[in-house]
Amino acid sequence: MSNQLEHIRARIVSGLAAASSRSIEINGDTHIVRDLEIDSLAVMNFILALEEEFDISMPLERIAEVETVDDLVATVAALTQQEART
Repeated sequence: MSNQLEHIRARIVSGLAAASSRSIEINGDTHIVRDLEIDSLAVMNFILALEEEFDISMPLERIAEVETVDDLVATVAALTQQEART
């Protein structure tokens, strides 16, 4: 795993752990809403923070496709790479 991907994963896991009221181990298969019980407003606030931190813009249709931690990591990584190419 690349350093950038590790950084993205670590940032997402720590942010989700802070936003969740549940104390569970977060892994790639963790379902953000169901397993972590994070409401949609908190998810959107977290997405906005990720957009700012990684200087990306996540289209709403991409957000709708994100269910698990791995989904979010892959989306942020893809958008980061796309942004780097432009």
